Amino acid sequence: MAMETIDLRRELRHLYATKPGRFELVDVPELTYLSIGGRIETGHGPSDSPGFEAALQALYGLAYTLRFTLKKRAERPIDFPVLPLQGQWWLDGGDFDLSHPDNWEYRLLIPVPDRIEPVDVAAALAGLAKKRGDSPELERLRLVRFAEGLCAQVLHLGPYATEPATLAGLSAFLAGHGLADLVGLRGGRHHEIYLGDPRRAAPEKLRTILRHPVAAA
Repeated sequence: MAMETIDLRRELRHLYATKPGRFELVDVPELTYLSIGGRIETGHGPSDSPGFEAALQALYGLAYTLRFTLKKRAERPIDFPVLPLQGQWWLDGGDFDLSHPDNWEYRLLIPVPDRIEPVDVAAALAGLAKKRGDSPELERLRLVRFAEGLCAQVLHLGPYATEPATLAGLSAFLAGHGLADLVGLRGGRHHEIYLGDPRRAAPEKLRTILRHPVAAA
């Protein structure tokens, strides 16, 4: 049976094609994601959090195992490129502050084709557990669907520590369009899309799409 290739990066090009300094509005539809959630430990940030690293490894492991499993199945095989990692960040019961990552809540995401079903993920998880052994992180992996709706986004270049300057420009853009930033309001979350592998790129070469949900002010 011929294999079908589903290239979400091409289908969702408008959600990834933003440029540095160009603020834009996008309507993010309901999409399907592999997901894992957690919280940064006290005294740590994402770069040195043991739990975050374990969650990241589990999510990548599931994504690539799922791709391999679906390519090799006898009926209706499909292939799909593994899309860039995404992260949503927030702080329960407080104002989200990029300069204080201690105790941030997070949800890591990798978009996958809508055709993928829970039974496919269960089979991939079983294969991953057989290869790596059971771990608490595997039990936290989920297949989820949600729509972000109207968002403002921009491509940030450089270290994560310099994101506030880019977000100041985003705030000015929203004010000029009569829109309010929902991060910290109505469940809005700071959303980062990592173009490239954040574990390997030098800080000055990082490329990160910053995306915030918005609404009429």
